[in-house]
Amino acid sequence: MARIGYARVSTTDQNLETQINKLKAEGCEVVRSEKVSGASREGRSELATVLDFLRPGDELVVTRLDRLGRSTRDVLNLVHECEQKGAHVTVLDPHVTTRGEMGHLVITVLGMVAQMERRFIKERQREGIEKAKAKGVYQGAKQRIDRTAILDLYAKGIGAAAIAKEVCCSRMQAYRILNEIKASDRSR
Repeated sequence: MARIGYARVSTTDQNLETQINKLKAEGCEVVRSEKVSGASREGRSELATVLDFLRPGDELVVTRLDRLGRSTRDVLNLVHECEQKGAHVTVLDPHVTTRGEMGHLVITVLGMVAQMERRFIKERQREGIEKAKAKGVYQGAKQRIDRTAILDLYAKGIGAAAIAKEVCCSRMQAYRILNEIKASDRSR
């Protein structure tokens, strides 16, 4: 029987160290961690690795339930998958485990709270953006892809696939940016 820890933060500028230390202090022999949103399971390769690794009698340990997921359905599906493998889930804060029926009830309620919290966060974010727009200070999200480089490469006659490779983005992103640039040029 192994205790396997899973730590997650949503953004790259957040720190995993506190979660990892708590999981190790709880006796987790293996701790997997990642910096990715908990809104869905998409792109959470470390979580997939943990789920693949679980054996009967193992325990998946997380510091808080929202580290496992932000959707009640997703959390319950993860708990179900663990149980199908004969493993169980333990949350450290508040301390609850799926070893008993009461634990299932508490995890369901905590999952619902995590989902509500995500909705509240999104609502506050939307309100903040609206206020910033009203003040004229909202500049939108930071662009992750160098649009000028894409435009320069396109002007040199380089195709979208080669551009995508050059600027390290998907071909679809390159096409989307090129189409946005063309549309804004037409509207001028």
